[in-house]
Order: sequence, then structure tokens, then C-alpha cells
Amino acid sequence: MAASVKGPAEAKRQRVAKIMAGLRKEYRLIETALAHGNPLQLLIATILSAQCTDERVNKVTPALFKRYRVAKDFARADPAELERIIHSTGFYKAKARSIVGCCQGIVDRFGGTVPNRMEDLVTLPGVGRKTANVVLGACWGIPGVVVDTHVKRIGNLLKLTSHHDPEKIERDLMAILPEHDWYNFSTALILHGRAVCVARRPKCEVCVINRYCPSARCAPKQA
Repeated sequence: MAASVKGPAEAKRQRVAKIMAGLRKEYRLIETALAHGNPLQLLIATILSAQCTDERVNKVTPALFKRYRVAKDFARADPAELERIIHSTGFYKAKARSIVGCCQGIVDRFGGTVPNRMEDLVTLPGVGRKTANVVLGACWGIPGVVVDTHVKRIGNLLKLTSHHDPEKIERDLMAILPEHDWYNFSTALILHGRAVCVARRPKCEVCVINRYCPSARCAPKQA
């Protein structure tokens, strides 16, 4: 009987399973680094995290969430005051507009409660698929792939995708990962991109998944 031959898609699925196992062992609790107490807070924090570190956002949000507690508070916020509080996160004027507009939509169309469906979330100002997937995955355990700059870069380094468009990357990763790992895998890649696979100085010598990475600078490769 002839031995079965793995096709490219199956080989990629087996390799990504090994990558996921390594990342899970390394980071154990795979969860968003953005501090939050409810879906609204995570939604706001994720909007603030654009072009900003999670560490900086986590320094800003305690005072922010003390001043504005529910969606109606943000919807009625004085733009100048809101901008002053979030100033250090960068692009504060655009972010303030997004936050106010987003919360106005939540109040007007969803009764003041953050919706838990992708098709509803992406209708809100400042909320794209990345932000929606963060909130859905962290707050409701709804599977989704979060594609940020780290996932985009490392996904290409690992040759799990050849695309640079976030939605195409999302589809590529969904096709080779089991659904229950969609959120965890992308979140783990984000953590890995910050700690080890740093854009300008990747630490391949200490990377737990370098043997599965075609772009690694050291260690033997394996399929």
C-alpha cells in the first residue's frame, strides 16, 4: 500500500498545530494585555491601542474609566476633556471622535450595551474587524482571528500567509487553524511579537517556534 502524501494545506495545518503548542506552552494564559472590566472598557481600550502600546493605554484607562462609566457617559463627553485624558495615546483627536461616535451608536442603536455580533460591531465608528474580534474573543469567547501588525508580520515570516491585507490574512489563518484556536493563536502571536519576534531585532536564538519558522536565522527547520 502506497504511503499517503501530505498536501501543502495539510502540511501547513500540521505545522501550525506545532506552532500553537509551542506558543501555548510559552505564554500559558493567552489573553489580551489591555486592562478592562467589561466589554465597553475593552472596546474603548482597543480603540485607544491603535498606534500605541498596551502599556501606555493601561496607564490612561484607570482615570478614563473612573470619569466615564457607561456608554452614555462617553456619548455625552466633552471632546476637549476626553482628548486631554487620552492625549498620551497619540492621535487623540481622531480617537476621541471615534469613542464618542462609537458610544453614541451603542446608546442609540443597541440600548447602551456593546453588541456581541461582528456585523453590529463593525457598524460603529472606530471599530474594524480587528477591534471587533478582540472584544468578541475576550468577552464572549466567540472565535475570531485578530490581525494586527504583529500577526501580519509574523504570519508572513512563518509563511502561513502571503498576504498583507488584514481580511485576507484573517481568512488564511482561519483556514488552517481549528476554530477554537483562532483567537488564542492570534493573541499569542501578538505577545510573541512584543517579547521575542521583535520587528527590528528578532530573538531567533530563544524563540520556541524557530524550528517551524522558514524565516528563522538559526536552528534546524522542520515541516
